Amino acid sequence: MVFDKILDPVLNPVLQPLLNASPFWGIVILSLVISLIITIIYKYVTDQTKMKALKDKQKDFQKRIKELRSNPPEMMKVQKEAMSTNMEYMKHSFKPTLFTMIPILLIFGWMAGHLSYEPIYPGEMYSVTASFGEGIVGEAELIPTAGTILESDAIQTITAGMITWNLKSDAGEHLLTVKKGETEQNKAVLITTELKTEDALSVYEHSEIKQVQINYNKLKPLGSYSIFGWHPGWLGLYIIFSLVFSIGLRKVMKIY
Repeated sequence: MVFDKILDPVLNPVLQPLLNASPFWGIVILSLVISLIITIIYKYVTDQTKMKALKDKQKDFQKRIKELRSNPPEMMKVQKEAMSTNMEYMKHSFKPTLFTMIPILLIFGWMAGHLSYEPIYPGEMYSVTASFGEGIVGEAELIPTAGTILESDAIQTITAGMITWNLKSDAGEHLLTVKKGETEQNKAVLITTELKTEDALSVYEHSEIKQVQINYNKLKPLGSYSIFGWHPGWLGLYIIFSLVFSIGLRKVMKIY
């Protein structure tokens, strides 16, 4: 990924040790920091006096609509006025997004690059899948560098356009070469006890070998715990915590 690499020099020294110790608490802290930044920007970019007035008007319209349920024509008029006020409130609320959009996208890219998959540990079996172009048949070979042991045959027959190899590797970065005839494509894999991974997928153009994928396990920040049977990833937990923090921060800072 591109986004996660941009912020690596800034965020890795600060957050990588925390992610290694606990991905869950890393997500909690990032959710709090991002929510705080967005809330502060929102407070000082918007006209809070005007936002409060619009909010009060919204509450007043809601009250009047309830009172006019027995008078549909009048209720429709009030609803139109309420919609106009809601649109004006949304227009002002959108303004801070212009300041936060790009930084948030960069941070999301970094989180996706560091919190999507479990690392491959030294000596742990993992698999690599190569996909080939339409109509490509025959055999292909996986050639590992020193420190990697193949747990399946190096040369295999292409089936349904794919081949999967099982491997084990020592700690460190290893280069895997997929060879089909005279065509070769390389794929790096990182073996570590830290929460780090190489990109899962590499795509190759104008080649019989179309892509090579490291089949990582999805990261479960909650481990074996679930939320009513749901094992959320980093994005699900981020959304939950950011909503909680945003609501709390808005109340504490009296933001409308």
